[in-house]
Amino acid sequence: MTQISKLSIIGLLLVSLTANAQLQRGFKFDFGGSAAAPGYIAVTGNSLFTDALGYGFTNNSEVEEVSRGAKKNSSSDYITSIKPFYFSVKLPEGNYDIKLTLGDIKGSSATTVRAECRRLFLQNIQTKKGEIRTEYFTVHVKDSIIRDSNGSAAGKVKLKTREITYLHWDNLLTIEFSDTAAKICAVEITPNTKATTIFLAGNSTVVDQDREPWASWGQMIPSFFEAGNICIANYAESGETLSSFKSARRLQKVLSLMKKGDYLFIEFGHNDQKQKGEGVGPFTSYKKDLIYFISEVKKKGGIPILVTSMNRRSFDATGHIVNTLSDYPEAVRQTAKEENITLIDLNVMSKILYEAWGPEKSVKAFVHYPPNTFPGQEKKLEDNTHFNTYGAYEIARCIVQSIKEQQLPIARYFKKNIPVFDPAKPDAVEKWYWPLSPLTAAIKPDGN
Repeated sequence: MTQISKLSIIGLLLVSLTANAQLQRGFKFDFGGSAAAPGYIAVTGNSLFTDALGYGFTNNSEVEEVSRGAKKNSSSDYITSIKPFYFSVKLPEGNYDIKLTLGDIKGSSATTVRAECRRLFLQNIQTKKGEIRTEYFTVHVKDSIIRDSNGSAAGKVKLKTREITYLHWDNLLTIEFSDTAAKICAVEITPNTKATTIFLAGNSTVVDQDREPWASWGQMIPSFFEAGNICIANYAESGETLSSFKSARRLQKVLSLMKKGDYLFIEFGHNDQKQKGEGVGPFTSYKKDLIYFISEVKKKGGIPILVTSMNRRSFDATGHIVNTLSDYPEAVRQTAKEENITLIDLNVMSKILYEAWGPEKSVKAFVHYPPNTFPGQEKKLEDNTHFNTYGAYEIARCIVQSIKEQQLPIARYFKKNIPVFDPAKPDAVEKWYWPLSPLTAAIKPDGN
């Protein structure tokens, strides 16, 4: 080996070691137009993401940098926009604690924070004139590679075509800032290897829906947990059944990441009921697959939680919900009892919830919109399975309430002062607040 080759290898090793050391320390970004505060990386309005840089604004974000006089610290200036804007950082797969510094020393602010595919963390955080506020959340970053215990690639999740554009399979942490006056002073990112991970396995009613107006409970539930101790890792995907989730190696991916004490919430049924063939049914193939999921999670030292499928919006003439899911919810109940594991009976709670709304008001919780409500939507949307953001949030509240009532260990990590939720008394839709994300779709997700 030549001396030049040796020097090149040493140089690459030094670069790698420096990058790893940086990751262990985390990243501290100072947003604004002035020079960065000590120990921070400067992010200006011109900091567009490149692969070489490893961080910056993405998705055609239009931002403005504002300076408030002489630089004193990271809160002396900020980045803002009248439109939602995205900031991405190249990161390896894992859980990360995020610290945000928000506000304006000479004005007020209002900020909503979502990450990856519209995963809600902070909702309408307001600061008064001159107030600087620090907020925290813990987020999961993932890719599609399945790694063995040594970290070597051992397979890959079979992604659908629609998933290629998702913001959560790309080894980037992407944070979406929005609201009437989002003012971001600083973003700090630190790896978190100790948090209990709650993995989610399910279909379109669970997945992080990437486009308005669709939404699921899986992308709303992170907003209920305090930062640091719990991290939601949503591996659900539209159109999936228990068997297809397994065959696409999604379960294998989850298990490869699971550590002792982590959870897997399992909610299927809407698509499983449409499968045909000999031996296929709720108390045969479906139940067998449920038991397989449970067994594999327990082998990893994890904690399986079964969730019955929520009802579709299908009312009879008397205003009561019609069961369109056959015996699939009952098969889940039986399996939970026989396997002695926790059951969250979303099927029962959703019936109460829908009937509390009634046939007319319940439309406000689902994707029902006239033509041209969203860009490119030429036809009306009438979907009685999939939720809009309000409906998804109410379903998430059902999940949270069940966790609290059953006193699961993770309940102690909910944010303080979350009010008791009674599905018979849903939150008023008029009080729901959700700044729209810029990405929209006129075609419903896979599955029904």
